[in-house]
Amino acid sequence: MRPTRRSAPGFWPRAVPAALALAALALTSSPATATATVPATAAVTTASASADARGHCARQAHVRVPGAERQRAACLTELTTAGTVASGHTDPADWAGLTPKDLTVPSGVPGIQIDGYFPDTSTTNTNHGWNHDAQFVLRLPDRWNGGLVVAGTPGNREQFANDRAIADWVLSRGYAYAATDKGNTGLAFHRDGSAPGDAIAEWNQRLTQLTRAARAAVTQRYLRPPSRTLATGMSNGGYLVRWQLENHPGLYDGGVDWEGTLWRADGPTLLHFLPPALRAYPRYAAGGADAERARAALHAAGFPAGSEFLWPYHHQVYWDLTQRIHREELDPGYDGTAEAGTPYCAPGTPGCDADYDYTARPDEVRRAVEKIALTGRIGKPLITLHGTLDVLLPIGRDSDVYARMVEDAGRGHAHRYYRIEGGTHTDGLVDAFPDRLRPLTPCHRSAFTALENWLAAGQRPPASRTVARPAGADAADLLTLCSLSGRP
Repeated sequence: MRPTRRSAPGFWPRAVPAALALAALALTSSPATATATVPATAAVTTASASADARGHCARQAHVRVPGAERQRAACLTELTTAGTVASGHTDPADWAGLTPKDLTVPSGVPGIQIDGYFPDTSTTNTNHGWNHDAQFVLRLPDRWNGGLVVAGTPGNREQFANDRAIADWVLSRGYAYAATDKGNTGLAFHRDGSAPGDAIAEWNQRLTQLTRAARAAVTQRYLRPPSRTLATGMSNGGYLVRWQLENHPGLYDGGVDWEGTLWRADGPTLLHFLPPALRAYPRYAAGGADAERARAALHAAGFPAGSEFLWPYHHQVYWDLTQRIHREELDPGYDGTAEAGTPYCAPGTPGCDADYDYTARPDEVRRAVEKIALTGRIGKPLITLHGTLDVLLPIGRDSDVYARMVEDAGRGHAHRYYRIEGGTHTDGLVDAFPDRLRPLTPCHRSAFTALENWLAAGQRPPASRTVARPAGADAADLLTLCSLSGRP
């Protein structure tokens, strides 16, 4: 673990107001039976299991997650958030702000949930009272379709972050599901590892580790290996999908990248476009003669015209903190002192991230980014989607660039890219601006279905395109509809 460095008092994954974040959920299920300890190499706790290999929670006592230092299994009558909120098998704070409040929650998915962790030295994840990172969750539905979906989390959240946006839906379709906290969490994630770049590099290693372990656990539960393994995730989780399909394509059949973070040594990265936003926005907000020049500077940095209504919130919540904690990970020497600084500093303040210039930094900063860099050389089919009004990871500085990287690497035949008109970085903001934004969750589901058809039937998805917001569609329609073909 690296020495303590500057942290900040709030970060975008948990900084979204509750009014934007929490949904009314049907709380209908509870865990089955008491727990009992089962001897094993790892510490294992399990609830009751049926002896019938085809029954509810069958073979629960036989499932061991390879490499886990600890695991705890429970037989649940409901694996989706329709039941896990009440039973205590998810954490609503972990997925707050990522989905619209009126998103439908599926139900009727009984099965086994296994919580646990792999050996690790960092301790920021407090779920289950374990104070241990490298935590994971594995859900094994009774009615299995033969597939496995694995995910890493957005931002620096924990393993339950995708439960409402991704896990509920794929579980309702019969998939087994596994997610990791990526090995370090929260504002202090950058303190993990012995050198700059190590903490983010661990994210990739942890998803690889979980995928291998989950495939083995699925085989133990269902007595056959998964016929298909798919990776998906949003933001930092989308970055993991890209990296896995570039570096470990043999583990996966394909993936869906939901506005993944772009890292490459030559940029653009958030270390390139967020500092100009931090410099220009205060002048824009102040109005006056300089406001139009400041607006132009924000546009030039990648924040599109028409996104101005999102800038005040992102300046307050996202831009500074996102820049600083990732910069602390990759360039800890920039601010010069371990705990100095304030949540926002004016340009010209020594060590201020508004003045950060990646191109002027020492070579070791570039080498730190190279540890986690993407190449575009995907080895399995990948579908990318990204909102045109994303003003945390602007589309022109992120997925537009990554799509060109895939083409330049000669892998364009294995890629589809959908630019979703009116989408922004988190669907929780759709509730605040229902007439200006559209949720990306339905588009993710359309992309996932398109990937299924691509793999199973050779039905190639629609050509890459900008998916227009349907004329006349209301908020309810946009919660369920997203045609990637551009037709209603």
